[in-house]
Amino acid sequence: MEINKSHDITGVITTEAIVEGRHVRLTSHPGYGTIAGEAGVTDLTGRLVDEPGVMLPATVSGAARASYIITWPVTNMKAPMMLPFVGPTYSFALRQMFDQATNLPLTGRTIYMTYPGYQNAQTIPSGTLALGFNGVGGEFTLTSGQYVYSANLQIPGSRLRVCDAVTDGAAAAGMLAETNGVTPELAEVSRFNATTFALTFRHL
Repeated sequence: MEINKSHDITGVITTEAIVEGRHVRLTSHPGYGTIAGEAGVTDLTGRLVDEPGVMLPATVSGAARASYIITWPVTNMKAPMMLPFVGPTYSFALRQMFDQATNLPLTGRTIYMTYPGYQNAQTIPSGTLALGFNGVGGEFTLTSGQYVYSANLQIPGSRLRVCDAVTDGAAAAGMLAETNGVTPELAEVSRFNATTFALTFRHL
């Protein structure tokens, strides 16, 4: 996803695995670093307890509130890195927490040698810090395959809606598609690259 213009940015925590560039709605969050089958918050400083969670829209009403487009946060972490990140069991753990036996094994985590935010359309794991962009006039570009294509999307000014799991299927939830007269319009096409099929749109 390319961020062309935006002035409204919110720090969020994912409550499920979400592909970058999907539209999401706000909700409560289960705790920073929490993944399926685990409990508790691994934020040792307590700075993240008031961060909102985000989730993909399941229904039309959820899609109407899915006004945030999600992307990876800027990070100063060095590779190798694991996501979702889990703080060390002991605050004095050394070697990026790998010197404590209680911090292993890394079940349910993926080790990355390159930060996934440097690539397009990478899945942001559940329980991970992310950025939600919102606001009228924000403009973004999505690569081919990251929206539901129809011929009218090649026409600037075409209105767009957010897909939901019930209407469009779980795989399309959070994607943009041509308006259907049911889900409220959220954005409109700014331009379309007929060679790469990259879609540029702006929030209404």
